[in-house]
Amino acid sequence: MTTSLLFLLFQSSETPQVPSGLAAGLGMGIVIVYLAVLLLLVASLWKVFVKAGKPGWAAIVPIYNLFVLAEIAGKPSWWGLLMLIPFVGIIMFIIVCISLAERFGKSAGFGVGLGLLGPIFFPILGFGDSQYR
Repeated sequence: MTTSLLFLLFQSSETPQVPSGLAAGLGMGIVIVYLAVLLLLVASLWKVFVKAGKPGWAAIVPIYNLFVLAEIAGKPSWWGLLMLIPFVGIIMFIIVCISLAERFGKSAGFGVGLGLLGPIFFPILGFGDSQYR
């Protein structure tokens, strides 16, 4: 008896349905925005590498770009390996970003911004008028 009562209870409650076209459009919009931000990051990192005298194509090679970024920041290139370690990598990336900002004549606060808000600060660094020292 209780089983049929539970069945009727759960059968009568309806969950709101989102039209599938709306969900697909929302999903595609999110993907397009994500790809646009990713393209902006790649282009700005490419410009940063070129300003530092490194090949721009190194910005699109997944693990190699961390080694080059550490080298540009004046740190040993093996620090790129440390940036791959969970939790340690976040701290190392912020330290490298602070050194990178100082190499371009920016403050340590700008370096923290590079580490935490890269999609905003890397285009400023790459497309701005700062010069690599």
